[in-house]
Amino acid sequence: MKIKLGKIVTLILQFFIILIIYASFYTGDYFFAIGGIFALFLTIVPYIVERKLCLVIPWWLTFLIVLSLYIHLAGEYYSWYLLFSPYYDKFAHTISGITVGLLGFTVVLLIDRYTENNFNRPLIIFMIFMFTMAFGAIWEIIEFSMDIFFGGKMQHGNTDTMLDMIFVMGGAIIVAALGNFYLRKMSKLDLTQLLAGNPDLDRYKRIKSKK
Repeated sequence: MKIKLGKIVTLILQFFIILIIYASFYTGDYFFAIGGIFALFLTIVPYIVERKLCLVIPWWLTFLIVLSLYIHLAGEYYSWYLLFSPYYDKFAHTISGITVGLLGFTVVLLIDRYTENNFNRPLIIFMIFMFTMAFGAIWEIIEFSMDIFFGGKMQHGNTDTMLDMIFVMGGAIIVAALGNFYLRKMSKLDLTQLLAGNPDLDRYKRIKSKK
């Protein structure tokens, strides 16, 4: 029941993103239209990854990805960043940091399992933290670029940018701490199956061989 409800909520959020895209095109606000299309594409990426790599991504991870993108897009479109300043902005970046940290954790575990690497626990924790912070920096560069080239107002000075990075770091620390806890309690194999299901490598190899 939880899985079905989670998927329904995810689809509703994707529908809300489509509404923003439609409204933006209708009013000629192409800044939000382009941003919405980009956000919508990113929400579809988990489904593409599942199909191409034969993974089973947990519903809650897909939900967090869609939620993170929606709260950023809607926050700008509906001016929630200003209406609920400064709390909304920091909440959005904390959620994003947690989401990216979980994605980084999943990627590291998959690399560890399906390559010749054998990462130890401290290295995995370090990689989660660095992956999340790197994404946070890239996101701030995207915001800066959108403001410069498309006349957006996503950034509000150096202090705002640094605080955003600090809250992303908070999300990274939360995931790193949880990762450290569960790596002490569970095997890397069990955690990989929890975060990415059990990839069908034989099916993946068959798909690749046909190309």
